[in-house]
Amino acid sequence: MAGTTPTTPIRVPRLMWAAYGRVCARLGRDRTEDLLAHMRRQVRRHGDEADLADLAAAEAELAERRSRRGGRPRRTGQDT
Repeated sequence: MAGTTPTTPIRVPRLMWAAYGRVCARLGRDRTEDLLAHMRRQVRRHGDEADLADLAAAEAELAERRSRRGGRPRRTGQDT
């Protein structure tokens, strides 16, 4: 779909994904939100100038996408 953030699949054992989903739910987060926070931290800690510039551009893209839609609605229930 044009204008949406692309989906990027990762390989992870299903049991780990399920456990991670439960932990995130207990923390009041969804997995995407938690993974994005982790990626931001890693780029800020270990990134070079180009990585930090890409992070800034990506953050601007996310902000622009969410502003057009009034923000992404939070999921209810547990991710699967």
